[in-house]
Amino acid sequence: MGGRELKYIQQAFDTNWIAPLGPNVDGFEHDITAYLREGYAAALSSGTAAIHLALILAGVQPGDEVICQSMTFSASANPIAYLQATPVFVDSEPNSWNMCPNALETAIKDRIAKGKQPKAIIPVHLYGMPADMQAINEVAARYGIPVIEDAAEALGSDISGKRCGTWGMLAALSFNGNKIITTSGGGALVGSDEAQIQKSRFLATQARDPAPHYQHSEIGYNYRMSNITAGIGRGQMEVLDARVQQRRHNFECYKNALGDMEAVTFQEEPEGCFSNRWLTALLIDPSKGGQKSREDIRIALEAFNIETRPLWKPMHLQPVFAGAPYYGGRVAEELFNDGLCLPSGSNLTEEDLHFVIDKIKNALQ
Repeated sequence: MGGRELKYIQQAFDTNWIAPLGPNVDGFEHDITAYLREGYAAALSSGTAAIHLALILAGVQPGDEVICQSMTFSASANPIAYLQATPVFVDSEPNSWNMCPNALETAIKDRIAKGKQPKAIIPVHLYGMPADMQAINEVAARYGIPVIEDAAEALGSDISGKRCGTWGMLAALSFNGNKIITTSGGGALVGSDEAQIQKSRFLATQARDPAPHYQHSEIGYNYRMSNITAGIGRGQMEVLDARVQQRRHNFECYKNALGDMEAVTFQEEPEGCFSNRWLTALLIDPSKGGQKSREDIRIALEAFNIETRPLWKPMHLQPVFAGAPYYGGRVAEELFNDGLCLPSGSNLTEEDLHFVIDKIKNALQ
C-alpha cells in the first residue's frame, strides 16, 4: 500500500458510500483513463469480468470461435467458455513471448477455410511485456476481427509511448492482489467507444432497465466494483509509477547479476517497448550450466523458502481445453518447460534480491 488509500476509504465511510458505485468509483475510472491518456473505463469486480463483457460487446455467441494467446493464465480463455464459444489457441513468438502474428494469420485463414470466421482476438501482454500490437492489429484489420487486449499484467507498459490497454477495441485491466497495483480484487474494462463502456456498466449492474420497478430485458451480471475497493484503487494510482520503477529495478538487479551466466536468458524488451516488469522471468537452458533444469533451480530455491513458479502452462496443454484448435510450433511449450518467474514484489529489499541471486548462482553452479 502507498499510504493514501485510507484517505479515500475514510471518505467513503464518512459519507456512507459503502455500497457499490459512488464517488470513488467515478474517480477511479477517471484516474485510469487519465493515466492511459485516452478512452473510457468501467471499474469492475475483476479482469476476468472485463474480458467476459468485452466478448459480449464483440457479439460472441454460443458456437462462435475466439482466437486467444496460448501462453497465458486461464482467465484469458475462461470467458470464451462462459459464452459457450470455442477457443482457438495461438503460439508465441520468441522475442516478447506473446502472440505470434504469423501464427495468428495462419489460424484465421484456416478457420475461415473451415467455415468459421473468428469473432475476436485476445492477445496478452505476458508479465507486463507488450505484445507486437502493431502487427496483430494489422492482421486483425485485414479480416475485420476486433481485438480484445488482455492488459491485466501490463498497466504502466507502453509501445512507442502508447499505453498498453489502448491498442485494442477493448482492453481488460486487473487489480488483483498480485498485480502491480491492487484493489484487493478488481479490474476494469477500457475502450475508446464511450457507448460500449456505458453498455458494459449497464450489463455489469444486472442489466436493469430504466424503469421505476425492477425490469430486465437482457441478462446482466453483478460485476461492478464497490466504492470501498475503488478507494483503494485511487490511492494505488498515486504510486503506480513508483511501483513500475521498483519492478524494473528488480529486473535490472537480476539481469546484471545473472545475465552473463551461460544457462540464463531473460525476457527482453523488443525495440520501442517499455515493460512494467510486473514479474521478472528467465529461461534456464538445461544443456548448459551443469545440466540443471528449471525444475532443479525451483526446488533448490524452495529449500530456502524462496517461492518461484514456472511460466504459465500454455492453454492448449490444459486438460480443460483438450481438443481445442491450436496453431503454431513449440515456442509456448518450450517457454513453459524452461521458464521460471522470480520473486518480483515491489517491497523486495536489496538484501532480499541479493539473497535470491546468490541462491540461484549456487544452484546453477
